[in-house]
Amino acid sequence: MAKSRDIYRRMKSVDNTRKITRTMEMVSTAKLRQAQKRVIQARPYSAGLTDVIRRLATPELAELQPLLRQPETVLRAAVIVLTSNRGLCGAFNVNLIRTAQALIEELEGNGTEVEFHVYGNKGISYFRFRGVEMALSRNDLSDRPTNEDADDVIGDVARRFVDRGLDAAYLVHAEFRNMVSTPPAVRRILPVEVEEDRGPEPFFILDPSAEEILSQLLPLYVTNSTFRAMLETAAAEQAARRTAMKNATDNAEEFLNDLRRTYNRARQAEITNQIAEIIGGADALES
Repeated sequence: MAKSRDIYRRMKSVDNTRKITRTMEMVSTAKLRQAQKRVIQARPYSAGLTDVIRRLATPELAELQPLLRQPETVLRAAVIVLTSNRGLCGAFNVNLIRTAQALIEELEGNGTEVEFHVYGNKGISYFRFRGVEMALSRNDLSDRPTNEDADDVIGDVARRFVDRGLDAAYLVHAEFRNMVSTPPAVRRILPVEVEEDRGPEPFFILDPSAEEILSQLLPLYVTNSTFRAMLETAAAEQAARRTAMKNATDNAEEFLNDLRRTYNRARQAEITNQIAEIIGGADALES
C-alpha cells in the first residue's frame, strides 16, 4: 500500500484541480446566461425578417434577385466553419470539425471545388496540422459577436456569389437547443432559400415595390442568418464548456473521496504498525 504521505500529496493535487474546474464551471455558467439571453433576443427579429421575405418573394422576383439565384450545378462553393479559440469544452470542436470534413467530402464527391474558411484557433490548428488548404483563417472573432462581425464573415462571400464567383456558401456552426444539447449544424447561407408553402396571403400595399424591398432585405437577411449562427455557436461553446467542467469537477470529487478512504486506511495501517512496534519494544525491554 502507498505511504500516507504520497497519498496526501496526490489528494492536494486533485483538490487544486477540482478548485480550478469548479471556478471555470462558474465562469462558463455566468457567460452562458448572457449568451443565451442574446440568442433569445435575436430570434424574434430573425423570424420576422424571414417571414417578410417569404411573403414577398415570388418566382418572378427570384429571377431578378442575385441572392435568390439557384444555380443548376454547384461548381464552386465556400464552406465556412466556426470553432472556438479556447479548449476545455469537451467534444464541441471535434464535432464541428467532423461535420465540416464530411460536408467537404460530400461536395468534392459531387465534383464541387471547395473554398475553405476557418474561424477559431481550434479549427485552424487542426486543419493546418493536417495540411488542409484554407482560403481564409481567422481567430479574432469575439465570443460576443456583432452584426459587423457577421458582415466580415459573410460579406465578401456574398459579393462573390452575386458576381458568380461562387455557386453556394455553407456555414458549419453549433446549434444551441438548450443547456445540454448543442449539436453541429450545416446551413446553406447562399443562395437564399424561400419556403414554397406560403399559406393564406394577407393583402399588402407596398411602397416602394416588392423588388426594391427585397433588394434591401436580402443582404440583411444573409448577414442576420450568419449573426444568428455566430450567437448560437458562442452560446453552445459556453454550454459545452460548462458541462465539461462540471463533469471534471464531479470526477475530481469522486476521485478525491476514493483517495480519502485510501489515505485513512494507509494512515490506520501505519498507526497500527507503530503501536505494534512500541509494544514489541516494551516486551523486549521487560525480557
